[in-house]
Amino acid sequence: MIHPNRTYLLQLKQKKTTVARSLSILKARRQALLFEFLASVRPFLKSRRQLKELFVQALAELHQAQGAEGESAVDSIALVNIREDELVIEKKNILGVSYFDVVMPGGIRREIGGRHYDFTASSPYVEEAANLMEAVVEAMLSLAAFETKVKRLGEEILRVSRRSRVLEERILPDLAAKIRSTDQYIGEREREEYFRLKKFKNLHG
Repeated sequence: MIHPNRTYLLQLKQKKTTVARSLSILKARRQALLFEFLASVRPFLKSRRQLKELFVQALAELHQAQGAEGESAVDSIALVNIREDELVIEKKNILGVSYFDVVMPGGIRREIGGRHYDFTASSPYVEEAANLMEAVVEAMLSLAAFETKVKRLGEEILRVSRRSRVLEERILPDLAAKIRSTDQYIGEREREEYFRLKKFKNLHG
């Protein structure tokens, strides 16, 4: 059992100061995370819209190529252009929040002569479809990195917000109540001591 005294009261006040300081740090961190989250969400949403538009355009070009060359010819070109490059997962960090980026060391999009077929003997639709499809894959990888980053930032914002609420709504009020009751108890006890001492002096004065 704790017997409230000046030392205990001082400890409570020091703890309250420490908690208040921690709360300020958490709120500042939450603000910084929100700023970074919003800064990341805007290009993320823009990238999603652009990817949809790019994919529609790539499909339209693919259908044009299939119409000009025939589906079997386009399928054959696709087969000889299968790539076995390995994707590299890079771990990145922002404001202490880690996330993963996906990259292909050699890049996704190839030059006009970098594909395994004779582009001079085929329809320009084929080359354009291949170029757009590679652009779609490149955009998807970029979007995956954005999505991971936004998701991790969102999770960290929720975690910091929960900790802030616990400190602000439970721990700080509880400490404040303990400080008030302890201060009141000490004050009453000191008044009792004072009147007891005064009464003693009057009896023996």
